[in-house]
Amino acid sequence: MANRIEEYKSEFENTITRFQQELQSMRTGRANVGLVEDIKVEVYGQMMPLKSNASITIPDAKTIQIEPWDKAITKDIEKALVDADLGMMPNMQGSIIRLALPPMTEENRKQMVKVLHKKEELARIQLRTVRDKVKGAVLKDEKEKLISEDERHRLLEQLDKEVATWNTKLGDMAKDKEEEIMKV
Repeated sequence: MANRIEEYKSEFENTITRFQQELQSMRTGRANVGLVEDIKVEVYGQMMPLKSNASITIPDAKTIQIEPWDKAITKDIEKALVDADLGMMPNMQGSIIRLALPPMTEENRKQMVKVLHKKEELARIQLRTVRDKVKGAVLKDEKEKLISEDERHRLLEQLDKEVATWNTKLGDMAKDKEEEIMKV
């Protein structure tokens, strides 16, 4: 009988990966490619992420530079950046678009930390949902006599340890990001 926890391990990992991606897209005091790379741009009639249509670089700590591979879509990229409401206006210099990050105020930082904690809680909820799926599968296996009561206890203990490990990892990631946000 395959271990139920291993069957669902990829779902735990996906939750952590999604949380990591959300953290990358959160604004701190420094320029970061993650702020803009997944913004959807309408190109040739379909929506595509910015990273598929342009080179995104960070020339200095407060600037994001975007250089479209096709100069004809520069205006489309500019429109998508304005529509994304990032709190910064695109500055066109020929076919190059520059975004200057305004300095974050203490109020902005506190607001970002609140958003961070909401995202962290959503990720924890996703982990609990996966845990509940695994627990349900283990209990079902016991009910169908595929595993013994002792095996059920062992699997549920192992599951609790696994979830605690993922929760700790999530907490550490959130703590690091909070420190990064609050750093002036």
